[in-house]
Parts: sequence; structure tokens; C-alpha cells
Amino acid sequence: MKIINTAYSRIIKNKFVHSQNNMTYDSNIHKRRSIRLKEYDYSQEGLYFITICVNVGANCIRHNIFGDVVNGEMILNDAGKIAYNEWFKTPDIRSNVQLDAFVVMPNHIHGIIVITNDDRGGDVCDTRGVCDYLGVCDYLGVCNTPLRSPSNTVGAIVREYKSAVTKQLKQLGYTCAVWQRNYFEHIIRNTKDCNNIVEYITNNPENWKQDKFYMT
Repeated sequence: MKIINTAYSRIIKNKFVHSQNNMTYDSNIHKRRSIRLKEYDYSQEGLYFITICVNVGANCIRHNIFGDVVNGEMILNDAGKIAYNEWFKTPDIRSNVQLDAFVVMPNHIHGIIVITNDDRGGDVCDTRGVCDYLGVCDYLGVCNTPLRSPSNTVGAIVREYKSAVTKQLKQLGYTCAVWQRNYFEHIIRNTKDCNNIVEYITNNPENWKQDKFYMT
């Protein structure tokens, strides 16, 4: 699968081709640790590959909390449908966010978030209650900053998604922490990088038994 959205190509070209950090995507590296860059503005226009893993070590979390892969196809259970549906609510909440390839796997999700310059402002900290009890949305600042809404950062988008899924899963009886505390991200820097990631996401169910996250 290849990206065909010319707007995405423009974003990649304008923002990342000349970046000093030219590390390309490597599933063995980027599925094990975060490579978040110090002082990098994760609210700026760009494409970001996100992996969020469930907290399999928790007592109430199964290794296949979201369903099972059968004959190369991911079959979602009720929890998996929640994880799937909540992801696609993100553009409804943030007008400057678009979504590309996405997959829910038994114990993690992969997705590409596209942040555009369509909406750099806004005074809303959070619409699903992620940081209400903290008063802080993101490491870049507090709610309602006059220069930039922290809710437009990658970190805030991920936290809001995780919180929304967690709240609904509690209604299904999951009482412990569903997600791992952190998440993995990779800044997509060129078209080849993007195509490789889209292919990886698309083929993840088919290649599940070879995946680093595979568990039985």
C-alpha cells in the first residue's frame, strides 16, 4: 500500500526531509523504546507513527484483550471494537488532526496521526476528561496557554485516546490499568518511510506470529 495523499507528501517534504535526525523506521527498535526527541515540538505539522501497548502484566488484562488473529485477520471482540471506534473519534475532536493507516491487534494498536496547520489555536484543554484532575494536559504546558493548545500535541492525543478507551472498558469489568504508561512514536520523515510503515500496519495481522508483540 502506498500513500497517495499529496498533502501528506507536502507535509513530509516541508518538515522532515532536512531534519538532523534521519533515523528511519525499524520495527525492532521502535517497538521496544521511545525515541522522542528532546525539545521537539510534537504539536507541529507532521506525520507520526504511534504504537500503544496494553498492560499485559496487570492481573485483569489478558494477552488478547482486544480479540484474536484468525487466518491472518484480526477479529475484534467488544473491547477491541471500543479501541477501534475511539481512535476514529480523534478528528471530530481536533480539526487539525487526520488519521491514516490503523490497526487494532490483540495486545496493542498501531496508527498514523497526521497533524496539519489547519488549527494551531484553541483554548480547550481536553474534551474527554484526560487531564481534568491534573490541570495539566501535556509536558509542553498547562491548559489554555495563549500560544498553543497543549491538546494538539501527540502526547495529549494519545493520552486522551487511552483515557477514553479505559473509561469504556471499565464498564466491561476491567478494573486495573489497561494501558502501559508510555507509548512509542516515530516521526515519519520521508515518503519511503511512510510507505514502509503503512505496509507494516496493514500486514500486521497476517504477520502476527512473527511480530515482537506476539503472545500465546
